[in-house]
Amino acid sequence: MPAHPYRRVDFGVGPLEVTENRDGTLRVRSTTPLGAFPARVIDLLFEHAAVAPERTFIARRGADGQWQRVSYEQAARAARGIGEALLSRGLSAERPVAILSGNSIEHALVALGCLCAGVPYAPVSPAYSLLDKSYGKLRHILSLLTPGLVFADDGGRFAAAIVEAVPAGVEVVIADAPLAERESTPLAALLATQPTGRIDAARSATDADTIVKFLCTSGSTKMPKAVINTNRMWASNLVMETAAWPFLADEPPVFLDWLPWHHTFGGNQNFGLTLFHGGSLYIDDGKPTADGIATTLANLREISPTVYFNVPKGWEDIARALEDDAVLRESFYRRLRMQFYAGAALEQPVWDRLHASAVAHCGERIVMNTGLGMTETAPSALMVVETDVMAGQIGVPLPGMELKLVPVGDGASRKLEVRYRGPNVTPGYWRAPEQSAEAFDEEGFFRSGDAVRWLDASQPNRGFAFDGRVAEDFKLSTGTWVSVGPLRQRVIAAGSPYVADVIVTGHDRDEIGVLIVPNLAACRALASLPDASAVEVLAHPSVAEAFQTMLDTLHAGGTGSANRVARAALLDPPPSLATGEVTDKGSINQRAVLTQRAATVDALHRGGGALTVWLPRR
Repeated sequence: MPAHPYRRVDFGVGPLEVTENRDGTLRVRSTTPLGAFPARVIDLLFEHAAVAPERTFIARRGADGQWQRVSYEQAARAARGIGEALLSRGLSAERPVAILSGNSIEHALVALGCLCAGVPYAPVSPAYSLLDKSYGKLRHILSLLTPGLVFADDGGRFAAAIVEAVPAGVEVVIADAPLAERESTPLAALLATQPTGRIDAARSATDADTIVKFLCTSGSTKMPKAVINTNRMWASNLVMETAAWPFLADEPPVFLDWLPWHHTFGGNQNFGLTLFHGGSLYIDDGKPTADGIATTLANLREISPTVYFNVPKGWEDIARALEDDAVLRESFYRRLRMQFYAGAALEQPVWDRLHASAVAHCGERIVMNTGLGMTETAPSALMVVETDVMAGQIGVPLPGMELKLVPVGDGASRKLEVRYRGPNVTPGYWRAPEQSAEAFDEEGFFRSGDAVRWLDASQPNRGFAFDGRVAEDFKLSTGTWVSVGPLRQRVIAAGSPYVADVIVTGHDRDEIGVLIVPNLAACRALASLPDASAVEVLAHPSVAEAFQTMLDTLHAGGTGSANRVARAALLDPPPSLATGEVTDKGSINQRAVLTQRAATVDALHRGGGALTVWLPRR
């Protein structure tokens, strides 16, 4: 039992049913049945507008720093007007709407208009327009989707990308700052369109199999694929998540969230749960970066969420701030029912700091939750459904999900790849029949590429722990398999708090190496150099000794070449969002780093060159 109680949260998923086939594969599903789900996600907007018209649906700070709010009634009216305008343009799945902007009120209204009209939309990562000046991925996505209309909220910021990548003849709609270089339509013109019975008929004509959006994969080593998202996928997954978290129905939830809508977690889960439960979504313009976290903390001092979502880097910053900021603690814990992380593993020391702050402030812990899913599962497939959770758990399959666990590898390298079948699983990739066929096995299960293991084989109802990516694992030159996921977590834990992330190297080499992404804030504190440059901080003897001690510990704790770290170096420059080495959620794309930093990996294993390489002390 924990030393302190948890704030009460009810979970709703029952025991598992596990069967083993003759070929060694396992089938796992929840015995809790999946409840009915709506045929159309957009219907929820109008249901809530009818019963709570003045409730805030979505809000964002304006230029004056004040929250600009859109009620359910206002959002429903705007959705019908924009939808009517889209119908008049003859848009369809063959000519969808592409949204270049990040999270904004205008983005939300255009998306709702698309849902009303039965016109799919594709939110595209703003990085492809604003950071990648070659516009290679943006051109690829627009060529794949052939949009009939492209929307951007700020013509000034997106002008260069639009001029360079959007084909002539494709209508461009701008919310603010009209384009000087080409003709564009103001969003106000779409909003001013008078809705007729035509838009209501169009909404009624959509059904569970209607494509509502295309979400692009990250394209770490290849060009992005467009994942088909249907009403069935989205609506069924919202019901699955609500079955796991029935407390969401106790009161309309309040979310403060920055997670991007071109990702499934932010765009399907968090935006969708707001809509499903008639909640309020406050757009956070902060991010878990050195420059962005201050904005997030300022927003959290004002908005008290009922559930708070973030990625591990964000939770590290928030845990640190909660320890020193009484105003933040008072607002953050006022009505918080649950915390949630996704995108990467959250280290146990961060959990412990968060629990300590909650206990000190309100005498009880707040449950930390997580799960496992992907763009192709809309997003959730597994979820933790117990209170006293530890780092590494990913939970149990949600109602309606069937897992197939397939053994991969032999001996110590054996893993269980998890495959998915259920109403929330995508039918495939848009205009990519071969890739779609390859994604499914002979029984129709989607091949995730993720590996899982039982958290406790003697208690299967406790579910699973993440066991890395099957495709990330590699062989040393000796033929020994290296399991990257668990090793990476061991390195981060050994180097805490000075290690922010790690890239594991050694493919076809004699031994394992690691490239370290340092936590500069922690390193500065260790060196007592708060204002020094990164170069000065990382060269300080106390910092160098910390990394040397970490490597010595890891090397001594290795039981063989498959898990013994033999060399380490700091990654310089750090991974970048602009290069695709960091995702929009702040997690490291291991494959992208290894591909783009091949020369750095060579230098690490040769013994240095331009790198400072740590070797274990003998």
